Amino acid sequence: MQLHNLQPRTRPSRAKRVGRGGKRGTTAGRGTKGQKARAGHKIRPAIRDIMKKLPKLRGYRFHSFRPKPAVVDIRRILAAFPTGATVDPAALIEKGIIRRMKGRIPAVKIVGNAAITKRYAFRGIRLSQPLARRIHDAGGSIPLGAS
Repeated sequence: MQLHNLQPRTRPSRAKRVGRGGKRGTTAGRGTKGQKARAGHKIRPAIRDIMKKLPKLRGYRFHSFRPKPAVVDIRRILAAFPTGATVDPAALIEKGIIRRMKGRIPAVKIVGNAAITKRYAFRGIRLSQPLARRIHDAGGSIPLGAS
């Protein structure tokens, strides 16, 4: 007898295949009821639900994610600033009319249809076109491309 002829005294016990029907009866090792007990069960991956809930990038060049300007009514500026004042985003923050957005000074747009009684110099602010005309007529200064 040589080493390669040696055999174990007992045969290794084979593991029973569970959940294949037969031998075990009734539930065949699958527990009772529920999605996992059924034939052809498949659990939906949790990541799929998360992906469905996330906002999609829609539209041409995704403009919806561009930060929107802070909109201010002209009446608030008339009440807060004296005649001849320079109105810019930093001055609006200083007066408490607008707030910083995520630590930055936001873009500002001024709208409204109140009568303009004072002269202002606007810097770095967008204006609605009718308002820009009225400010210009009242003697205020508006940078190019502000409206």
